[in-house]
Amino acid sequence: MNKRRSFITGIKGTKLNQKEINFLKKYKPWGVILFSRNIITISQTQNLIFHIKKLFNDNNYPILIDEEGGSVSRLGKFIDNSIFSAEFFNKLYKSNKKKFYIYYETYINQISYLLNLLGININTVPVLDVRRKITNKIIGNRSFSSDPLIVSKLGKFCIDKFHKNHIATVIKHIPGHGLSKVDSHKKLPIVSKDIKYLNRVDFYPFKKQKSLLAMTAHIMFSSIDKKNTVTHSKKILNIIRKKILFKNLIMSDDISMKALKYSVSKNTTQAFKAGCDLVLHCNGKYNEMLIVAKNSPILSNFVIKKTSQLLNIIR
Repeated sequence: MNKRRSFITGIKGTKLNQKEINFLKKYKPWGVILFSRNIITISQTQNLIFHIKKLFNDNNYPILIDEEGGSVSRLGKFIDNSIFSAEFFNKLYKSNKKKFYIYYETYINQISYLLNLLGININTVPVLDVRRKITNKIIGNRSFSSDPLIVSKLGKFCIDKFHKNHIATVIKHIPGHGLSKVDSHKKLPIVSKDIKYLNRVDFYPFKKQKSLLAMTAHIMFSSIDKKNTVTHSKKILNIIRKKILFKNLIMSDDISMKALKYSVSKNTTQAFKAGCDLVLHCNGKYNEMLIVAKNSPILSNFVIKKTSQLLNIIR
């Protein structure tokens, strides 16, 4: 583990090509994230993941996926999750709490069964963004609610049930994406609310969560840092550590998203300088993968320690 580097990479297709095999062996990313482009059938996905884990001789090697249900499902070729959005479960919670707990636990158990069957051990849920009328549709029904107390409560339940099924979680998008009017895949969202308001509403659901990972929001909170997005802001990452009290691994959202203004190289180095523990690169473009890898440090003692804690969940 000591020689692994502090980044998570995507790959291009449904099986590793020779370039990717050589890349994984040489640069040893902390983890690999899979998308719909990588997943066709259960057996094909099992073979792909087996191959990745075999390269590292590590059956617990981190394999991540975005399997939120609703509009974000990477397993759509063999399951239909489209009705099971965070908003769906919030509506159920408000109408019939007893039914909600039964349904949501059953849903998480079934998703976990499938992820365990495939060899995936980290799911990038729950979304803890507080939804508004102005929230960009890229978040939309991925958010539980406009009530931060409900977002926090349902998020805690989600994390607990995935952990019981040996799936680690990633809370996102820390410290809150709900005030974004634009899609950060395409443009930089700028939020001007003051820190008192943010602390009471948007930051609240991220407090006291037991997830071992959190993913940053590519958002600028101009009242706190007028120059940098969360991912590149020492000030905001300090708030995440000292005020929100998140003490585990902070990973960036995808470093190639358009909200970030620099080159892939500088986006990567700035994220580490600001205090991110891991950098995420998703698109599987080999030239970009190389740049991220070469600009990612060997795992720190902190990341090694937290990764060993992760094993207590996923084993």
